[in-house]
Amino acid sequence: MTTIHIRNGRVIDPIQEIDQIANVVIQDGKIVEIAESNSNVGADGVEMVDASGLIVCPGFIDPHVALREPGFEEDETTETGTAAALAGGFTTVAAMPNTLPVVDNQAAAEFVRRQAERAGYCNVVPLGAVTKNLEGQELADIGHMRESGAVAFTDGKRPLANPEIMRRALEYTSMFNCPILNRPHVPELVSDGIMHEGDISTLLGLRSIPAAAEDIMVGRDIALAEMTGGRIHLMCISTQRSVEQIRRAKRNGIAITADVTPHHLLLTDETMQTFESRYKIEPPLRTQRHIDELIAGLKDGTLDMIVSDHEPYAAEKTDGELDLVPFGNVGLETLLPLCVEALIAPQHLSWPELLARLTINPAKLLGLDRGTLRTSALADITLIDPDAEWTIDPTRFHSKSRNTAFAGRSVRGRVKQVFIGGELKYRWNTDEPVGCLL
Repeated sequence: MTTIHIRNGRVIDPIQEIDQIANVVIQDGKIVEIAESNSNVGADGVEMVDASGLIVCPGFIDPHVALREPGFEEDETTETGTAAALAGGFTTVAAMPNTLPVVDNQAAAEFVRRQAERAGYCNVVPLGAVTKNLEGQELADIGHMRESGAVAFTDGKRPLANPEIMRRALEYTSMFNCPILNRPHVPELVSDGIMHEGDISTLLGLRSIPAAAEDIMVGRDIALAEMTGGRIHLMCISTQRSVEQIRRAKRNGIAITADVTPHHLLLTDETMQTFESRYKIEPPLRTQRHIDELIAGLKDGTLDMIVSDHEPYAAEKTDGELDLVPFGNVGLETLLPLCVEALIAPQHLSWPELLARLTINPAKLLGLDRGTLRTSALADITLIDPDAEWTIDPTRFHSKSRNTAFAGRSVRGRVKQVFIGGELKYRWNTDEPVGCLL
């Protein structure tokens, strides 16, 4: 049996309401106890990890990440994507089904799991497609994918536009008590839009996407969740009215959850005045008014979690005219410091509140027995230096892709070590410019 003592860190476990200087004791891959920091935990044959000055918390969980494999390995692979996840502090990610072929059957779901096991980095759980080939017309083989480990179902970046299909999907998945993840927008209103519809889009003369494209779909999904009793999760919320609708729905007891990305908390549509493709993100970057409501939604629990929305694309796909390049932003390796800037530094959230939105809340969404430091829990642990200052340099990413909106940004907060099942998988080392995958 292997015993590890992570000593003298600030241990934060939101679900247990723990926030104290303590030692975390790991034995045989599981949490044994959280002991007082002055306790005598030293013993022969015990591996000691000094966490002085660091935050010790459950490993982060991202409920939707594009790993691109199979079919788009020029953008990302399971190996590079999970390496990026480790560097960002994530111990579990849910893989999106928009690959080629699509993850819409049992064999495809099993392939996702096998590739993650071969890579040997972080945990990966598959998300199954709701409809065959993501075409929105016919339900996929949801039952068999569930048997093969799919934890939830989504058509990825494509919204489930047909309300009857969404209704049937919610009714079907309610039998398995697993959620539908939907990217809420009305396709006809998005069309060929490039950025948020407002003063800036008018000034620049760029085709635009109105906030109503999201608001209308959010309202529809809330109505269908109430009608069916199914669980629905809304991805990448970006508008003021969406937050207001979700808040009312939760007050009425409707089974709905939602997430937001760091880039929608920090960047506005004014960045599009540069005409740089790295700011072409879906849903589009909006105005400060929308950002203020997103932050309010995080503070009062309307928005349950923060996600990277990791969407990698190879350089040859993003080096082109603005109306031709795809929407997308890599986010796994930059999420933590961007959350510090957007939420911790201005004191919108405390560290326990932020970590709840990165750990136990996504674990509950996906039905995973993770996201906590409870006794006997798997020792998926992230160590954070909250004061480390650094500059985001995409050339040092573990991800294959470099399409980040934050290149060159000076940030604070860095992941220092990551344990999965009690095994050290990642360590930041100043002598290794891109960090060390073990």
